[in-house]
Amino acid sequence: MDFIIWLLILFLLFYEPIIGYFDFQRFKQKVKTDKNARMKYYNNAIIGLWVPTIIIILLIVFTELTFKEIGFTIPMINTEPLGKWVTFLGLGIGLLYLFFVLYYIIGFKFSNKIKRELSIKKKEEWEKSVISPLLPVSDKEKKRWNYVSLTAGLTEEVIYRGFTVFALAYLYPNLSIWAIILLSSLIFGLAHTYQGFFMGFLRTTIFAILFCIIFIGMGSIIPLIILHFLVDYIAKLGDE
Repeated sequence: MDFIIWLLILFLLFYEPIIGYFDFQRFKQKVKTDKNARMKYYNNAIIGLWVPTIIIILLIVFTELTFKEIGFTIPMINTEPLGKWVTFLGLGIGLLYLFFVLYYIIGFKFSNKIKRELSIKKKEEWEKSVISPLLPVSDKEKKRWNYVSLTAGLTEEVIYRGFTVFALAYLYPNLSIWAIILLSSLIFGLAHTYQGFFMGFLRTTIFAILFCIIFIGMGSIIPLIILHFLVDYIAKLGDE
């Protein structure tokens, strides 16, 4: 099992940060002339995320690793690993963020005011964001974005929270919980370097730290899968 875990860690350290970065650079050029570029990129992203996830599932099936150890369990608040203040602060921020996302998702369907707000924000982001070429435009792309969001929510939490936190603790049992949180968050941030340093690597690393705190505080990645999906899903809203 150790060998497979090391292979997966090395894959996370090099594939997305390097191959993923150059693949996105090529995509930014293709999308200017190829109307199917986004759909192709979405399909490749879905496959790219499911491959390591399936390997992790096979690892669970054929080794002593369990689904529970990577976070597939009923959420229960546990303040012992991180302390009460950090745990409840992380859970509180996560809950506020969930309400914020739901406010815009639900409001977009029923409130013209919120729809206008999102449209304005999306136009502003489109002008300055590195990932604006990636955002869906056509109805077909928006439908496929649903699957991209669902895939990212499920697989990235399995890979970067459930598995990576377990793997680091397993390989380096003497590491402190905070070192594990930081290292796993940096690995997640590196996977988003294609989005730029500040908006990609740095912001994603900070979000990953919050998500790790929630994961450790609840012992489950299930709430994070839902939140992660909603955060990605909202990116398709704003220009209808």
